[in-house]
Amino acid sequence: MRAASDYPGNMSQLRLDPMTGRWVVIAGERSQRPSDFLPRRLPVEDEPVRPCPFCPGHEDDGASVLESYGPNGAWQVKVVTNRYPAFSGSEPMVVTHLGPVYTQAPASGVHEVLVLAPEHNSSWADLSESHSALVMEALSDRMTAHAAMGLRYGQAVVNSGREAGASIEHPHGQLMSMPFIPGEAANELAGFARFRGNCLLCAVVDAEEDSGARLVHADDQVVMISPFWSGTPYELLIVPRHHEPHLHHADPADLAGIGRSVQLALAALRSRLGDVAYNIMFHSAPFRPSGDFHWHVHLMPKISTRGGFEMGSGVLINVVAPERAADELRSEVSAPA
Repeated sequence: MRAASDYPGNMSQLRLDPMTGRWVVIAGERSQRPSDFLPRRLPVEDEPVRPCPFCPGHEDDGASVLESYGPNGAWQVKVVTNRYPAFSGSEPMVVTHLGPVYTQAPASGVHEVLVLAPEHNSSWADLSESHSALVMEALSDRMTAHAAMGLRYGQAVVNSGREAGASIEHPHGQLMSMPFIPGEAANELAGFARFRGNCLLCAVVDAEEDSGARLVHADDQVVMISPFWSGTPYELLIVPRHHEPHLHHADPADLAGIGRSVQLALAALRSRLGDVAYNIMFHSAPFRPSGDFHWHVHLMPKISTRGGFEMGSGVLINVVAPERAADELRSEVSAPA
């Protein structure tokens, strides 16, 4: 029987993602094609000369500051209202049927912007350990506030680069809370429910530490892996060791550990791949618990595109085996600064 870490490098392989129930294809030999991995090419801002609304001195440009974090009154991290929210208002989620195939409801909820640093051209990869901890503290505080509003689910994301969906260069994230549980979260909840025994991600952490083949970094708070079922090249999964369903209930040491690991991961990706776009997704349990869960972070560099087969079938093709990705990134994380 072939071991999970013994990847046949010249053969394609199907792997099942237990968190979503989806199959992915690992096709490492396809990464030999030229120009597979390109650095970000598109400018983020259509009008780069306009004042950045997140830079110091532009705090009054249409957005209200909700929270500010930093020593001696000088902010390092701040949370502001989104001028163009996807979710807003406090209407209850009342579904209206307009016909046999037309159903709608108010897009009520909250959409806020988390400004990661005052410096316009910085990145989470450049933040100190204490600064990264402030970012996570801000996320936790705002999720706590949103949960108290009676909303059902909160999703925090960081998009960096036009290819990843960012529209402003300044490093920032977004926190959206809504009155329903979105599909990806529902799929993960179902994956946890299907797993028999202890927590699914606790089992993943134990198995990956035993194997070592996909382990990128581990410390007392956090384990970072290139998942066995990675659907995209150099995808990373960052998991706090302590089992906790909700990000906003996590111990401050665990929050700081996640912030530190995100910084390490982004620095390693930049060293290995160059200046690439990326998405970070923070997955937490619904505000009202509905089964077992373990909060975690997905980090996905945007260095490849989805073809027609992937869009038409929903089956992702990953051209970098996670074992290879882990080996490359592990050497970057452990390299002296």
